Order: sequence, then structure tokens, then C-alpha cells
Amino acid sequence: MKNYHFSNLSIMKFDLSKDQKVFLQKIDGICKLLREDEEKSYLNESLNEKVIPFFNKIGMLGCPISTEYGGLGYDILTYLLALERIGEEGSSMRTFFSCHTSIGQMILQNWGSDEQKKKFLPNTTKGIDIMGFALTEPNAGSDPSLIETTFEESRDHFIISGKKHWVGNGTFANTITTYAKEKGSDKKISAFIIDMNSSSIKKKEIKNKVGLLTVKNAIIEFNNYKISKENLLGLSGSGLSIAFSALIDGRLSVAAGAIGVMRDCLNETIRYSKSRSQHGTVLAKKQLVQQHISKIIVALESTKWLVYKAATIRQQLQIYLDTLKYEDNRWIFKINRKNKQYSDLRNECDRLSAIAKYYATNASVDVTNRSVQIFGSEGYKKTSRVARHFLDSRATTIYEGANEVLELKIACEILGSEYSAY
Repeated sequence: MKNYHFSNLSIMKFDLSKDQKVFLQKIDGICKLLREDEEKSYLNESLNEKVIPFFNKIGMLGCPISTEYGGLGYDILTYLLALERIGEEGSSMRTFFSCHTSIGQMILQNWGSDEQKKKFLPNTTKGIDIMGFALTEPNAGSDPSLIETTFEESRDHFIISGKKHWVGNGTFANTITTYAKEKGSDKKISAFIIDMNSSSIKKKEIKNKVGLLTVKNAIIEFNNYKISKENLLGLSGSGLSIAFSALIDGRLSVAAGAIGVMRDCLNETIRYSKSRSQHGTVLAKKQLVQQHISKIIVALESTKWLVYKAATIRQQLQIYLDTLKYEDNRWIFKINRKNKQYSDLRNECDRLSAIAKYYATNASVDVTNRSVQIFGSEGYKKTSRVARHFLDSRATTIYEGANEVLELKIACEILGSEYSAY
């Protein structure tokens, strides 16, 4: 038998190491311990106070963060597999980690100076400080360039004024990243690391949400908030680049969580359809019920490979970034402009994360809707897991890039920027 040099092209495996398996078993164990508390908290529309201390015990609050800053140092795929399992407990619980880690800690790890990372990251990986992300505003959602929050430069500090909406973890986060436009400029947007313990910051919880009821979103208002120049993240004027890079990781975390949602819906519908009889036959034998279940299975399996592929490319980008050295905190901006390898990897991450998020969230809305239909009237109560998934999944098609915008983005990346429709 010939030994073909290209035979390895047929190998695409995501085998887990022993260490990964042990870690994911710990995630599974915590999820099972928290299930009842999460369900009660959801019905009460309250924060599940056990999430932070329980997951902190196994290091999940710093899963993909370098061991240098107290994290576990796991790769992107391992982190997303953990979010996948957490997603089974609901998008509410998973969203906490997206805000704290994906669009919180990972921004600092990839864009912060050595001093900033040493100052802020260790407390976040220990659960002492929780992170949030503040970009969206009343008049700036899918187009962050329209933000109206402003900053002014003084001698040794900046002054920030403005209002942010839908800040994830906003009611209790100690440290957030936010974005503001230089006063008098329409283009120069910068990113800042914010200490939330200030009388110049007002926060108010957003109530009456349709879903995501254990996630605490807030409106945050900055009233001439003074911030040290040491808290400028990256270069002045680089805010949109930082925000867009954060959205790559945010979209991947949403997509990974959607896999968990669909898996839980599959398990619930299998259990229920086998136990429920109508017209003298168990539901599991009904052809139309089987049609629903088969489409749930196809959606689940299709989404997994999209997310896993995107995760492998994102990990390649992380490895590349980790090999670089700082040059006055300007290296990432220099390679962004000059280095083709970096640009190609980042663009592919951007493209695949958009596809994964778009497909996964649309699929999860369809899957949760089918699951509620199988359950019938029992699926129309918030006490059912499929109903909570249905309510939560609707939001995932809006945040981290509305799916309509992602459709245009996906097409534009093939057609070329001259055909941009947004």
C-alpha cells in the first residue's frame, strides 16, 4: 500500500487531551450543581449569586487567560467547549462569561500594555473583579462609529461624558472597557479601562427584558468622569479596531453557547417525546415530531463544525500574537498595517466568526421554536427549559452584531469593500 504524502489532509480531529477532559468534567459538574439555582434565579429575574464563586473554584473565570496573570492558559477551543457546556444551562449563564472573558479579559490580554495586564487581569482571574463591556449607546448599535460618548484630554487625565446601554454585567462589574469619541471629532474613537467605583458613574439596571433574565444589563452614564492616562487602552484613536477585535471573540462565544442550547433542547425533546402519548401513540413515533427532531440534530451537528473550525483559526491568530513583543505598546497597530500574515489570519477569524455566529444563532432560534412546539402547552411556560432557551435565543440574533448586518458583512468580504451595503 502506497504511503501518500497528502494522506494527512483527510485528518480533521478534535481529540481532547486528558487535561482538557478533566477540566470539562469539572465544568459539567458545576453546571449540574447550579442547575436548580439557575432555574430559580431565572424565574425570579435575579442574579445567580453562586455562578461566580462556584466557577471560580475551578479557574473558569480565567480559562483562556495566561497563567502569568492567574489564568489557566487554555486554548480558544477548550474555552469554547466550556462555554458550549455552560450554554446547556442557558444563554443567560453563558452571557456572563462572554462579557467577563470574551469581550472583557481577552481585550486586555491582547491589547493592554504589560503594566495594564499586571494591574487588572490577576484580580479578574481570581473572581475579585468582574469585567464588563460598554460599547452600545441609544443611537449607536450595529454602527459603533456613531457613538456620542466623548472624551477630552487634560494634563494627566481624560474626562469622559456620555451614556452606554446594554452593558453586560453592568450592575456589578468592577472593571469595564468603554469607548468614546474625542470631543470635536467625528472619527477619533479611543478605548479606556474603567474603574466602576466612582461617584461620577451612574448605573441603572435594564428591566422588563424578554429573556436573559439572570444576566444583569445596565445603563451606565459618565458625568465628567476623570480617568488616568494610564487607563487608555492601546493608542489614542484605535478604539474601533479594539472593539471590532473584541466582537470576533464575542461572536464565537455566542455561537459556542448556541451549540449547548441546541444540545439541551435535543435532550429535552427526546425525553419528552418518549414519555408523552397523544392519540394512542407516543410522540416519538409521530412522523412530524421526528421531522422536528431530525432538523434539531442537523442544526446541532452543522453548527459544531463551523464553530470548531473558526476556533482553530482564532487559536492560530492567538499563537501568532503571543510570539510578538511590545514596542511602546504599538506593535499590534504596526502589524495590523504591515504584516500580511497577521492581516490574513485576522480577516479569516473575522469572516468565520461572523458566519458561525450568524448560522448558530439562527439555528438556535429555529431549534428552540421546534422544541417548544414538540412540548406543546408545556413548552409555553417559563418553568420548562425549552421555553427559557426560546426566550434567550431571540436576543442572540441581535447582540454581538445583528444578523442582518452579518449577512451583509459575509457577502461583502467576498464581493469586495467597494460593494459594501452598510
